[in-house]
Amino acid sequence: MNQWGEMEVAPATAGAVPAWPDVVDGLRRVRHRADETLRAADAAGRPFVQPRCGVGGHGPMRALLTGLAEAGPGMLSITIDSHTRLRQFDTAARVLAEDPARLNGYPLVAHGWRRGRELTRTVDVPLEVRHGSPDARDLFAVALASGITSFEGGGIGYNLPYSKDVPLRVSLESWRQLDDTCGRLAAEGVVIDRELFGTLTAVLVPPSISLAVTMLEAVAAARSGVRCLSIAYPQGGEVHQDVAALRSIRTLARRYLPDGVAVHPVLHEFMGVFPARRADAEALVLYGGITARLGGATKVISKTRQEALGIPDTAANAEGIRVAAMGSHELLDFVRLDQARVEEEADWIQREVAELVEPVLAASDLADGIVRAFASGRLDIPFSASVHARSEVIPARDDSGAIRLYRTGNLPLSDRSRRRNAALAERAARGRPIDAITADINYFAREGDPR
Repeated sequence: MNQWGEMEVAPATAGAVPAWPDVVDGLRRVRHRADETLRAADAAGRPFVQPRCGVGGHGPMRALLTGLAEAGPGMLSITIDSHTRLRQFDTAARVLAEDPARLNGYPLVAHGWRRGRELTRTVDVPLEVRHGSPDARDLFAVALASGITSFEGGGIGYNLPYSKDVPLRVSLESWRQLDDTCGRLAAEGVVIDRELFGTLTAVLVPPSISLAVTMLEAVAAARSGVRCLSIAYPQGGEVHQDVAALRSIRTLARRYLPDGVAVHPVLHEFMGVFPARRADAEALVLYGGITARLGGATKVISKTRQEALGIPDTAANAEGIRVAAMGSHELLDFVRLDQARVEEEADWIQREVAELVEPVLAASDLADGIVRAFASGRLDIPFSASVHARSEVIPARDDSGAIRLYRTGNLPLSDRSRRRNAALAERAARGRPIDAITADINYFAREGDPR
């Protein structure tokens, strides 16, 4: 065991991280902390906007953060390159030296913590690391040394949607060590925000599956001493269902998490196929902002008008921040929903989550319970890239556009839940299911009314 405790840390490039006391002292000196920003947004009752952003070079990354800061985000992201995500630190360093533009994100480990600290001092908002790594311990150590106070990911959500053959036991153990480090920091008065990636594969993710995964990760993190959790949910597209899911996050957290853990619902704006026409794309971005406010989200992860065209440029990303923020403007407070419909959706979502997670939580060892549940299909993720998820669950939209479970696989849902999903997903059975599912994936990319 080293000075960092159980979490082994040996970054391959740009020098070793500082000693633990120096890291703790550096975090205490950070001007803008993620947990404070999240609490302020909750107190104000309106979500702030955070974009995704990441480029390879250090100078271009600083310029990108500076340009986006002018649009008024509440937090900014450092999206990490794919080599670093897979712990290919030497490859990331080589590509950085040869041509930084070839990297699809910022290689923080290769740049090192001193440059990371330059990024945190570049803007007057907190930074969050977003990546997709099943084992992020070295990246996390460099992020902490950089003064970054928000870190995304978890042992399920950053494994099964991204990796082909990383055993769940391995990813769950690496994230347990990471969260134990957050617990050590919390005991020393430094709170790190841990965001859980409920977006999963981002393709027709049923709300109960998204929330079941994040609740299990949240329980594991809380047991390690994590005291600030941002629980993310992907916008499905039907506003009553999305608002019900967002509102359910706090309810489920009160049910399954101990007192003293701050929980912040997060909406990822629609991550499926985006419309190519600018007006349609901007309308969808605004729609996400409105959904986040109605659902009581603390923050919304924004999209842009260029999503269908490739990686957005700085101008489009900044405009996406502004358009998403419009959804929380007080002039739109007149927008109302059918509350009875929202409450009915919330009741069913919470019922399904309970049916999925409570058998796993009853296991004597949570990690072992999660591994066994995915192996047997009692937990599952649609369209997973991993051999460690069965992907037997098939989602489909109902006539309103809400996402249902067309095939429930081996999920331990009650007969009532199965019958309801089957009845509502009947639309997919009217023709060829593959045609319905393809149309559902392209729901917002079709011309005219998506229905």
